Amino acid sequence: MNFLLAPNAMKGSLSSRKTAAILAKTLRRRFREAEIISLPVADGGNGTLDCLMNALGGTMYEQEVTGPIMSTKVNARFGITKDNIAIIESAEAVGLHLLSPSPETIAQSTSFGIGELLLAAQQHSVKEIWIGLGGTATNDGGAGMARCFGTSLMDEQGEELRNGSIALLQINDIIIDTFRQFQIPIKILSDVQNPLLGEHGATYTFARQKGATEEQHPYLEAALKNFSDVVSRTLQKDYSSVPGSGAAGGLAYGLLTFCNAQIVSGIDTVLDTIGFDEQLQQCDCVITTEGKIDGQTLFGKGIAGIAKRARTLNKPVHAFVGRIDGDAESLRTSLGLASLTQISPDELTTEQAIRDASWLLADAVFNYKFKNS
Repeated sequence: MNFLLAPNAMKGSLSSRKTAAILAKTLRRRFREAEIISLPVADGGNGTLDCLMNALGGTMYEQEVTGPIMSTKVNARFGITKDNIAIIESAEAVGLHLLSPSPETIAQSTSFGIGELLLAAQQHSVKEIWIGLGGTATNDGGAGMARCFGTSLMDEQGEELRNGSIALLQINDIIIDTFRQFQIPIKILSDVQNPLLGEHGATYTFARQKGATEEQHPYLEAALKNFSDVVSRTLQKDYSSVPGSGAAGGLAYGLLTFCNAQIVSGIDTVLDTIGFDEQLQQCDCVITTEGKIDGQTLFGKGIAGIAKRARTLNKPVHAFVGRIDGDAESLRTSLGLASLTQISPDELTTEQAIRDASWLLADAVFNYKFKNS
């Protein structure tokens, strides 16, 4: 058999490159004569920076920036490719992994560090910036990033707002007298289709995993709506209903509003860049991975994008995931997968599953009955 390995990172446990190595080693124990091609992937979230830089080549840089809350500093990486494109992964600066999510951290969360990363990339005179969204701890609609560019956010008394997402409840005006206009074209790599506001918006879809309580949701939602209303009134721009504007706690909305960015498919950009289609033609089947699969996966995330391309050549896709949240057969059918396997027993806690992910994955793949095996 000829295998094409296209694993996504298993968040919190295994990078896409580590996952690919485990898959390849395991398959060679069973199929000694098999042709195995490894193409670690990402969909704009965790691992996107490494994936694209490995494919395109270039130089990696590190910049100290503000973390997910203003009181923290982190060292965030970004890349400049050989073709002079800057690659930024938002989680490097404001990632959920950089703090312990809580009601306090989501209330204080800021995207200020993203602005600092963009300005750092700009210093390299790049022709374009690609920014992957995903895995962030923020919910401020890109307000912090806008402040980094010189925008002033004011309350009714004409005082500057304090930092953080919940402070946007008090916003009454935006002053852009000192705003530094961002001229470099920016592509937002994301496959999230959620708008900024509403039942399927940034807050009600993603804030819980960032530490928000049910009681906080209406306040966080009202803060984002207040921000977007003031933006619409003062800047005559309204991207709040654009599909995808709710990605990364509304960071996509901020990039659209303040940087004239363009949203493109994260998984399609990555697959095109790494030459996925060319390798797909030569394989018998595709193996992919994900930390968790649920209803959100249907809306263009990594596995969905891989399965869509594989269907065009009638290549079966086998997905091995840490957790399945929902009806497994329904998800498998909707995604067009040949198989969908949860590698961790239900009785294992998430912490145990993350800790043991390496051998759980190896065991599941080694014992899976591939067709023609």
